[in-house]
Amino acid sequence: MFRPAPASGNDGHTGARPLPHGAQDRWMRPYRPGPWRVAAAALSLIFASYLLFAALIMVAAGGVQGAGVCLAAAVAVIVGTLRLLRMGVWVSGKGLRQVGYFFTSTVAWSDITSVRTAQQPVRVLGLPRSVQGQALLVTRRRGDAGKPLLTDHNADFLGRVEAFDMAADAIEGWAAELR
Repeated sequence: MFRPAPASGNDGHTGARPLPHGAQDRWMRPYRPGPWRVAAAALSLIFASYLLFAALIMVAAGGVQGAGVCLAAAVAVIVGTLRLLRMGVWVSGKGLRQVGYFFTSTVAWSDITSVRTAQQPVRVLGLPRSVQGQALLVTRRRGDAGKPLLTDHNADFLGRVEAFDMAADAIEGWAAELR
């Protein structure tokens, strides 16, 4: 029977599994992507597979130019899907990173004054419709709160309130430890 060697670090913890905050130099997401995000990614990858199959048929039929267009479209869909799966909040010892579809913003822990959960109107799946919900807010030293990092109605936490609470607690824990 295989047993992993006990991990020991400078945090005093000894055990088979390192603590989640043990590797503070790596960017990591403190929660899993939600079912809505994974379902959207799966559907778009199915579409990309249809495009790749269409390109294969076009090459076999002699339509190289059409196959090139289908191949380029499939690659664009795959790249967009990978970006969709990377969206979210990432933490490391350096700071807090919010990855969106078209933007990425990073804030150093020294620039953050507070991380808290608040009741406020939030968007459902990023659409214009707003409902009352919870949001994880970050206040920076400049005084601006900015937009919420996480909400309980985004693609990762819609219908999973416990997962939102655990992710918010994890990020608040990182902030309390590293600020």
